[in-house]
Amino acid sequence: MNKQTIRDIDVAGKRILVRVDFNVPLDEHQHITDDMRITAALPTLRYLLNHGAALILMSHLGRPKGQVVETLRLRPVAQRLSELLGQPIITTQDCVGPEAQATAQALEPGQVLLLENLRFHKEEELNDNEFARQLAELGSLYVNDAFGTAHRAHASTEGVTHFLPGVAGFLMEKELNYLGSALETPQRPFMAIVGGAKVSDKIAVLERLIAIADGILIGGGMANTFLKAEGHEIGESLVEDSKLDVARALLGQARERGIQFLLPVDVVIADRFAPDATSRIVSCDEVPAGWRILDIGPESVKQFGEALSPAQTIIFNGTLGVAEMPAFAKGTNAVIHLLTERTAAGATTIIGGGDSAAAVEQANAAQSMSHVSTGGGASLEFLEGKTLPGVAALRNH
Repeated sequence: MNKQTIRDIDVAGKRILVRVDFNVPLDEHQHITDDMRITAALPTLRYLLNHGAALILMSHLGRPKGQVVETLRLRPVAQRLSELLGQPIITTQDCVGPEAQATAQALEPGQVLLLENLRFHKEEELNDNEFARQLAELGSLYVNDAFGTAHRAHASTEGVTHFLPGVAGFLMEKELNYLGSALETPQRPFMAIVGGAKVSDKIAVLERLIAIADGILIGGGMANTFLKAEGHEIGESLVEDSKLDVARALLGQARERGIQFLLPVDVVIADRFAPDATSRIVSCDEVPAGWRILDIGPESVKQFGEALSPAQTIIFNGTLGVAEMPAFAKGTNAVIHLLTERTAAGATTIIGGGDSAAAVEQANAAQSMSHVSTGGGASLEFLEGKTLPGVAALRNH
């Protein structure tokens, strides 16, 4: 990673504007159901506080679409952050304007201010120059520790860097180091497990991985499109008929490069899409009309395990079945278990954010992986080889 980090700047006595990703899930009572994104930012925040900085934190929460939505205020986040840091968190009613300005200017070293939801202003997502300038005026240096939003050129991720020098926080650094080294200098064999619903969401990622990986294992709804492209009957399963030629082309590219491209050999099928549907395990050649594929089967898990056993670097992006339904999460959970074994054996295991990260958290296996990304969309675009605007805007070494 050639970006400067908070280690490269003197923060003592300065007001530091920090973009964090505190877009956490809330239940109907405004309680946070998963604080991973808050805890992931703590090393950066503690470092800055220990080095004499005052912090002005900014984040979005949910999709208020430029309106003030009372249920999307950051109060629950401030409360949880206060518990984790062991100190009061100052809050404001808005992220810009006279109150935010006065509160920021009055901050003493060691104090933390959490601005209100950035996306209460439509100017945030429009990367409005004047809005970015107002945010930048609150601090004297800018730190981006929100990898999950780095693929968006927003006022708080890209715009502010036109007014303030910007560097990476520790979480941003960790994300870029893990994902970057996996793509540039992986320990081999390098295997990728790719799932999720649609081939169309992952075409660019698959093309990139076919060029650099030693093997790719396919699961999830997208596997159905590959299976159909290979002539299998898939019943009522989710499929992208418009992408059958793309699937054939990707299979051809993998064959040309001589890499493993494993599709499921058996599947869990159900008579309807429901948690309590009747289900059974069949070979990929035996999916009856009217049934749908909702998970990979045990023989597929076994073959995936054999393919992964020598791997030294493994990327896992996208679940391998309908993992939100326990009956159809077994394939995903079995593969997560295989990954914990590979990590214990010294391999580098990288979970690509989004649904796969949620599944790993659900399985209480996050601590057993080398790295669980905090950004689903950002990690996907990074794996595709795209430039992330929020990263490109930071200072180089």
